[in-house]
Amino acid sequence: MKDRLQQLEQEALEKVSNAENVQGLKDVRVEYLGKKGPITEVLRGMGKLSKEERPVIGQLANEVRERIAQALDSKQERMEDEALDRQLEAESVDVTLPGRPVEVGGPHILTSIVEEIEDMFIGMGFEIKEGPEVETDYYNFEALNLPKGHPARDMQDSFYITEELLLRTHTSPVQARTMGQRNGKEPVKMICPGKVYRRDTDDATHSHQFTQLEGLLVDENVRMSDLKGVLNAFAKQMFGEERDIRLRPSFFPFTEPSVEMDISCKVCGGSGCSVCKGTGWIEILGAGMVHPNVLEMAGYDSNVYSGFAFGMGPERIAMLKYGIDDIRNFYTNDIRFLKQYHKA
Repeated sequence: MKDRLQQLEQEALEKVSNAENVQGLKDVRVEYLGKKGPITEVLRGMGKLSKEERPVIGQLANEVRERIAQALDSKQERMEDEALDRQLEAESVDVTLPGRPVEVGGPHILTSIVEEIEDMFIGMGFEIKEGPEVETDYYNFEALNLPKGHPARDMQDSFYITEELLLRTHTSPVQARTMGQRNGKEPVKMICPGKVYRRDTDDATHSHQFTQLEGLLVDENVRMSDLKGVLNAFAKQMFGEERDIRLRPSFFPFTEPSVEMDISCKVCGGSGCSVCKGTGWIEILGAGMVHPNVLEMAGYDSNVYSGFAFGMGPERIAMLKYGIDDIRNFYTNDIRFLKQYHKA
Protein backbone atom coordinates (compact mmCIF):
# COMPACT_ATOMS: atom_id res chain seq x y z
CA MET A 1 0.00 0.00 0.00
CA LYS A 2 2.87 2.33 0.72
CA ASP A 3 4.21 1.86 -2.81
CA ARG A 4 0.72 2.36 -4.23
CA LEU A 5 0.25 5.67 -2.39
CA GLN A 6 3.63 6.96 -3.54
CA GLN A 7 2.79 5.98 -7.13
CA LEU A 8 -0.57 7.77 -6.91
CA GLU A 9 1.14 10.90 -5.55
CA GLN A 10 3.65 10.93 -8.38
CA GLU A 11 0.92 10.47 -11.02
CA ALA A 12 -1.26 13.18 -9.52
CA LEU A 13 1.57 15.72 -9.21
CA GLU A 14 2.59 15.06 -12.81
CA LYS A 15 -0.98 15.69 -14.03
CA VAL A 16 -1.14 18.87 -11.93
CA SER A 17 2.06 20.04 -13.56
CA ASN A 18 0.71 19.32 -17.06
CA ALA A 19 -2.75 20.90 -16.49
CA GLU A 20 -3.27 23.84 -18.86
CA ASN A 21 -6.32 25.45 -17.28
CA VAL A 22 -8.46 25.57 -14.15
CA GLN A 23 -10.86 22.98 -15.50
CA GLY A 24 -7.97 20.55 -15.96
CA LEU A 25 -7.05 21.04 -12.29
CA LYS A 26 -10.64 20.37 -11.26
CA ASP A 27 -10.58 17.12 -13.19
CA VAL A 28 -7.38 16.03 -11.36
CA ARG A 29 -8.90 16.94 -8.00
CA VAL A 30 -11.97 14.80 -8.67
CA GLU A 31 -9.91 11.92 -10.08
CA TYR A 32 -7.51 11.57 -7.11
CA LEU A 33 -9.20 13.24 -4.13
CA GLY A 34 -12.83 12.42 -4.86
CA LYS A 35 -14.89 9.90 -2.93
CA LYS A 36 -14.40 7.35 -5.68
CA GLY A 37 -10.68 8.12 -6.21
CA PRO A 38 -7.80 5.62 -5.78
CA ILE A 39 -6.59 7.13 -2.48
CA THR A 40 -10.02 6.56 -0.95
CA GLU A 41 -9.90 2.97 -2.22
CA VAL A 42 -6.49 2.45 -0.50
CA LEU A 43 -7.92 3.72 2.77
CA ARG A 44 -10.86 1.31 2.50
CA GLY A 45 -8.43 -1.60 2.27
CA MET A 46 -6.67 -0.75 5.52
CA GLY A 47 -8.80 -3.30 7.37
CA LYS A 48 -6.57 -6.03 6.00
CA LEU A 49 -3.46 -4.50 7.62
CA SER A 50 -2.05 -5.29 11.01
CA LYS A 51 -2.54 -2.93 13.96
CA GLU A 52 1.03 -1.73 13.61
CA GLU A 53 0.72 -0.89 9.87
CA ARG A 54 -2.61 0.90 10.01
CA PRO A 55 -1.43 4.16 11.65
CA VAL A 56 1.62 4.32 9.38
CA ILE A 57 -0.39 3.84 6.16
CA GLY A 58 -3.15 6.17 7.42
CA GLN A 59 -0.66 8.95 8.15
CA LEU A 60 1.03 8.43 4.77
CA ALA A 61 -2.32 8.53 2.95
CA ASN A 62 -3.25 11.82 4.64
CA GLU A 63 0.15 13.30 3.79
CA VAL A 64 -0.20 12.24 0.15
CA ARG A 65 -3.73 13.69 -0.01
CA GLU A 66 -2.52 16.99 1.53
CA ARG A 67 0.47 17.33 -0.83
CA ILE A 68 -1.75 16.74 -3.87
CA ALA A 69 -4.31 19.26 -2.58
CA GLN A 70 -1.58 21.87 -1.94
CA ALA A 71 -0.16 21.36 -5.42
CA LEU A 72 -3.64 21.79 -6.92
CA ASP A 73 -4.36 24.96 -4.88
CA SER A 74 -0.99 26.48 -5.66
CA LYS A 75 -1.30 25.82 -9.42
CA GLN A 76 -4.88 27.13 -9.49
CA GLU A 77 -3.89 30.32 -7.66
CA ARG A 78 -1.08 30.96 -10.16
CA MET A 79 -3.43 30.39 -13.07
CA GLU A 80 -6.02 32.80 -11.64
CA ASP A 81 -3.38 35.45 -10.97
CA GLU A 82 -2.05 35.13 -14.52
CA ALA A 83 -5.58 35.38 -15.91
CA LEU A 84 -6.20 38.51 -13.85
CA ASP A 85 -2.94 40.06 -15.05
CA ARG A 86 -3.92 39.40 -18.67
CA GLN A 87 -7.36 40.91 -18.09
CA LEU A 88 -5.95 44.01 -16.40
CA GLU A 89 -3.48 44.48 -19.21
CA ALA A 90 -6.20 44.11 -21.84
CA GLU A 91 -8.53 46.50 -20.02
CA SER A 92 -5.93 49.02 -18.96
CA VAL A 93 -6.81 52.71 -19.21
CA ASP A 94 -4.28 55.35 -20.13
CA VAL A 95 -4.99 57.95 -17.45
CA THR A 96 -2.76 60.45 -19.24
CA LEU A 97 -5.23 60.74 -22.16
CA PRO A 98 -7.30 63.94 -22.17
CA GLY A 99 -10.89 63.47 -20.95
CA ARG A 100 -13.80 63.49 -23.33
CA PRO A 101 -15.69 66.80 -23.18
CA VAL A 102 -19.15 66.66 -21.65
CA GLU A 103 -21.67 67.95 -24.16
CA VAL A 104 -23.88 70.59 -22.60
CA GLY A 105 -27.52 70.62 -23.68
CA GLY A 106 -29.89 73.53 -23.86
CA PRO A 107 -33.58 74.35 -23.59
CA HIS A 108 -35.98 73.03 -26.21
CA ILE A 109 -36.83 75.63 -28.81
CA LEU A 110 -40.46 75.73 -27.66
CA THR A 111 -39.33 76.30 -24.08
CA SER A 112 -37.17 79.19 -25.28
CA ILE A 113 -40.05 80.72 -27.26
CA VAL A 114 -42.49 80.41 -24.34
CA GLU A 115 -39.99 81.94 -21.93
CA GLU A 116 -39.31 84.79 -24.35
CA ILE A 117 -43.04 85.51 -24.64
CA GLU A 118 -43.47 85.25 -20.88
CA ASP A 119 -40.69 87.78 -20.33
CA MET A 120 -42.42 90.21 -22.71
CA PHE A 121 -45.75 90.05 -20.96
CA ILE A 122 -44.26 90.06 -17.45
CA GLY A 123 -42.66 93.34 -18.53
CA MET A 124 -46.17 94.61 -19.33
CA GLY A 125 -47.42 93.67 -15.88
CA PHE A 126 -49.05 90.31 -16.68
CA GLU A 127 -48.76 87.39 -14.25
CA ILE A 128 -48.30 83.73 -15.28
CA LYS A 129 -51.00 81.21 -14.38
CA GLU A 130 -51.20 77.45 -14.91
CA GLY A 131 -54.00 74.90 -14.67
CA PRO A 132 -54.77 71.17 -15.07
CA GLU A 133 -54.37 69.46 -18.43
CA VAL A 134 -57.23 67.08 -17.57
CA GLU A 135 -60.15 69.49 -17.40
CA THR A 136 -63.87 69.44 -16.70
CA ASP A 137 -66.37 70.02 -19.46
CA TYR A 138 -67.65 73.02 -17.53
CA TYR A 139 -64.38 74.95 -17.49
CA ASN A 140 -63.25 73.80 -20.93
CA PHE A 141 -66.53 74.73 -22.66
CA GLU A 142 -69.52 75.87 -20.60
CA ALA A 143 -67.77 78.64 -18.65
CA LEU A 144 -66.50 79.96 -21.99
CA ASN A 145 -69.95 80.43 -23.52
CA LEU A 146 -70.03 76.96 -25.12
CA PRO A 147 -72.97 75.10 -23.55
CA LYS A 148 -73.55 71.41 -24.20
CA GLY A 149 -74.74 70.79 -27.74
CA HIS A 150 -73.42 74.12 -29.05
CA PRO A 151 -72.29 73.65 -32.69
CA ALA A 152 -69.12 75.69 -32.09
CA ARG A 153 -67.79 72.77 -30.03
CA ASP A 154 -67.21 70.96 -33.31
CA MET A 155 -64.33 73.36 -33.96
CA GLN A 156 -62.38 71.53 -31.24
CA ASP A 157 -62.63 67.74 -31.58
CA SER A 158 -61.72 66.49 -28.14
CA PHE A 159 -60.23 63.57 -26.21
CA TYR A 160 -62.89 62.71 -23.64
CA ILE A 161 -62.05 60.57 -20.60
CA THR A 162 -65.61 60.53 -19.23
CA GLU A 163 -68.67 62.52 -20.20
CA GLU A 164 -67.50 65.33 -17.91
CA LEU A 165 -63.68 65.00 -18.12
CA LEU A 166 -61.42 65.57 -21.13
CA LEU A 167 -57.93 66.61 -22.11
CA ARG A 168 -58.18 70.38 -22.38
CA THR A 169 -58.48 71.68 -25.93
CA HIS A 170 -57.09 75.14 -25.09
CA THR A 171 -55.66 76.97 -22.08
CA SER A 172 -58.77 79.18 -21.78
CA PRO A 173 -60.05 77.13 -18.79
CA VAL A 174 -57.18 78.65 -16.79
CA GLN A 175 -58.67 82.07 -17.53
CA ALA A 176 -62.13 80.94 -16.40
CA ARG A 177 -60.72 79.44 -13.19
CA THR A 178 -58.69 82.57 -12.42
CA MET A 179 -61.67 84.87 -12.93
CA GLY A 180 -63.77 82.63 -10.71
CA GLN A 181 -61.15 82.86 -7.95
CA ARG A 182 -61.38 86.66 -8.04
CA ASN A 183 -65.14 86.48 -7.28
CA GLY A 184 -65.86 89.17 -9.84
CA LYS A 185 -64.30 91.84 -7.65
CA GLU A 186 -60.64 92.07 -8.67
CA PRO A 187 -58.97 92.84 -12.01
CA VAL A 188 -57.21 90.05 -13.88
CA LYS A 189 -54.04 90.47 -15.95
CA MET A 190 -52.54 87.13 -16.84
CA ILE A 191 -51.09 84.78 -19.44
CA CYS A 192 -51.39 80.99 -19.29
CA PRO A 193 -48.98 78.80 -21.32
CA GLY A 194 -49.31 75.03 -21.49
CA LYS A 195 -49.96 71.88 -23.51
CA VAL A 196 -53.35 71.27 -25.12
CA TYR A 197 -54.87 68.34 -27.01
CA ARG A 198 -57.23 67.98 -29.96
CA ARG A 199 -58.18 64.96 -32.03
CA ASP A 200 -56.45 66.04 -35.21
CA THR A 201 -54.54 64.40 -38.04
CA ASP A 202 -50.82 65.04 -37.68
CA ASP A 203 -49.22 66.74 -40.67
CA ALA A 204 -46.78 69.56 -41.35
CA THR A 205 -49.04 72.17 -39.71
CA HIS A 206 -51.25 70.13 -37.32
CA SER A 207 -50.61 68.01 -34.24
CA HIS A 208 -52.88 66.18 -31.79
CA GLN A 209 -50.79 67.76 -29.00
CA PHE A 210 -49.39 71.24 -29.17
CA THR A 211 -48.57 74.27 -27.03
CA GLN A 212 -50.80 77.27 -26.51
CA LEU A 213 -50.31 80.56 -24.75
CA GLU A 214 -53.31 82.73 -23.97
CA GLY A 215 -53.65 86.11 -22.31
CA LEU A 216 -56.48 87.84 -20.46
CA LEU A 217 -57.01 91.31 -19.07
CA VAL A 218 -60.21 92.17 -17.20
CA ASP A 219 -60.75 95.54 -15.55
CA GLU A 220 -62.92 98.63 -15.76
CA ASN A 221 -62.95 100.55 -19.04
CA VAL A 222 -60.87 98.05 -21.08
CA ARG A 223 -61.19 98.82 -24.80
CA MET A 224 -60.30 97.22 -28.13
CA SER A 225 -57.61 99.87 -28.53
CA ASP A 226 -55.90 98.46 -25.41
CA LEU A 227 -55.86 95.03 -27.02
CA LYS A 228 -54.41 96.40 -30.23
CA GLY A 229 -51.69 98.26 -28.33
CA VAL A 230 -50.63 95.14 -26.41
CA LEU A 231 -50.59 92.97 -29.55
CA ASN A 232 -48.70 95.60 -31.53
CA ALA A 233 -46.01 95.78 -28.83
CA PHE A 234 -45.78 91.98 -28.77
CA ALA A 235 -45.41 91.70 -32.58
CA LYS A 236 -42.69 94.33 -32.79
CA GLN A 237 -40.70 92.89 -29.93
CA MET A 238 -40.99 89.31 -31.21
CA PHE A 239 -40.57 89.88 -34.96
CA GLY A 240 -38.89 93.28 -35.25
CA GLU A 241 -39.81 96.95 -35.11
CA GLU A 242 -40.54 97.05 -38.85
CA ARG A 243 -43.47 94.65 -38.51
CA ASP A 244 -46.97 96.04 -38.99
CA ILE A 245 -50.15 94.36 -37.72
CA ARG A 246 -53.74 94.27 -38.86
CA LEU A 247 -56.87 92.97 -37.15
CA ARG A 248 -59.53 91.17 -39.20
CA PRO A 249 -63.06 90.38 -37.98
CA SER A 250 -63.52 86.74 -36.94
CA PHE A 251 -65.61 84.57 -34.62
CA PHE A 252 -64.85 82.95 -31.27
CA PRO A 253 -67.65 81.93 -28.89
CA PHE A 254 -65.94 83.48 -25.85
CA THR A 255 -65.11 86.90 -27.35
CA GLU A 256 -67.29 89.55 -28.98
CA PRO A 257 -66.15 91.24 -31.13
CA SER A 258 -63.46 88.76 -32.24
CA VAL A 259 -60.46 89.32 -34.49
CA GLU A 260 -57.60 87.51 -36.18
CA MET A 261 -54.24 89.28 -36.07
CA ASP A 262 -51.86 89.27 -39.02
CA ILE A 263 -48.31 90.58 -39.21
CA SER A 264 -46.67 91.96 -42.33
CA CYS A 265 -44.59 89.32 -44.10
CA LYS A 266 -40.92 89.64 -43.15
CA VAL A 267 -39.82 87.99 -46.42
CA CYS A 268 -41.40 90.46 -48.83
CA GLY A 269 -42.10 93.32 -46.44
CA GLY A 270 -45.79 93.27 -47.34
CA SER A 271 -45.49 93.36 -51.12
CA GLY A 272 -46.58 89.73 -51.59
CA CYS A 273 -44.62 86.49 -52.02
CA SER A 274 -45.00 82.70 -51.87
CA VAL A 275 -44.58 82.66 -48.08
CA CYS A 276 -47.56 84.97 -47.50
CA LYS A 277 -49.40 83.57 -50.55
CA GLY A 278 -49.26 86.93 -52.27
CA THR A 279 -51.21 88.79 -49.59
CA GLY A 280 -48.33 90.48 -47.80
CA TRP A 281 -49.73 89.29 -44.43
CA ILE A 282 -49.32 86.20 -42.24
CA GLU A 283 -51.93 85.14 -39.68
CA ILE A 284 -50.44 84.75 -36.20
CA LEU A 285 -53.11 84.66 -33.47
CA GLY A 286 -56.74 85.13 -32.48
CA ALA A 287 -58.13 87.66 -30.01
CA GLY A 288 -61.16 89.71 -29.04
CA MET A 289 -63.11 91.41 -26.27
CA VAL A 290 -64.28 89.00 -23.56
CA HIS A 291 -67.91 88.03 -24.15
CA PRO A 292 -70.30 89.49 -21.51
CA ASN A 293 -71.65 85.98 -20.85
CA VAL A 294 -68.16 84.77 -19.88
CA LEU A 295 -67.74 87.72 -17.50
CA GLU A 296 -71.15 87.14 -15.91
CA MET A 297 -70.52 83.39 -15.40
CA ALA A 298 -67.27 84.28 -13.61
CA GLY A 299 -69.13 86.68 -11.30
CA TYR A 300 -68.22 89.99 -12.97
CA ASP A 301 -70.75 92.71 -13.69
CA SER A 302 -70.41 93.16 -17.45
CA ASN A 303 -71.80 96.69 -17.14
CA VAL A 304 -68.78 97.63 -15.01
CA TYR A 305 -66.02 95.29 -16.15
CA SER A 306 -64.77 94.54 -19.63
CA GLY A 307 -61.72 92.77 -20.92
CA PHE A 308 -59.77 91.33 -23.81
CA ALA A 309 -58.27 87.91 -24.47
CA PHE A 310 -55.85 86.52 -27.03
CA GLY A 311 -54.39 83.12 -27.86
CA MET A 312 -51.39 81.98 -29.88
CA GLY A 313 -49.46 78.80 -30.64
CA PRO A 314 -45.74 79.02 -29.70
CA GLU A 315 -45.05 76.41 -32.42
CA ARG A 316 -46.43 78.80 -35.03
CA ILE A 317 -44.46 81.69 -33.56
CA ALA A 318 -41.26 79.61 -33.74
CA MET A 319 -42.02 78.43 -37.28
CA LEU A 320 -42.51 82.00 -38.49
CA LYS A 321 -39.55 83.40 -36.59
CA TYR A 322 -37.02 80.73 -37.61
CA GLY A 323 -38.41 79.47 -40.92
CA ILE A 324 -39.34 75.98 -39.68
CA ASP A 325 -41.66 74.26 -42.14
CA ASP A 326 -42.95 71.21 -40.22
CA ILE A 327 -44.53 71.27 -36.74
CA ARG A 328 -43.57 67.62 -36.22
CA ASN A 329 -39.91 68.64 -35.92
CA PHE A 330 -40.67 69.98 -32.45
CA TYR A 331 -41.75 66.56 -31.15
CA THR A 332 -39.60 63.93 -32.89
CA ASN A 333 -36.56 64.61 -30.64
CA ASP A 334 -34.11 64.77 -33.54
CA ILE A 335 -30.96 66.13 -31.90
CA ARG A 336 -29.72 67.45 -35.25
CA PHE A 337 -32.77 69.73 -35.42
CA LEU A 338 -32.89 70.73 -31.75
CA LYS A 339 -29.16 71.63 -31.51
CA GLN A 340 -29.66 74.36 -34.09
CA TYR A 341 -31.73 76.35 -31.61
CA HIS A 342 -29.90 75.87 -28.28
CA LYS A 343 -28.82 79.49 -28.36
CA ALA A 344 -31.84 80.85 -30.22
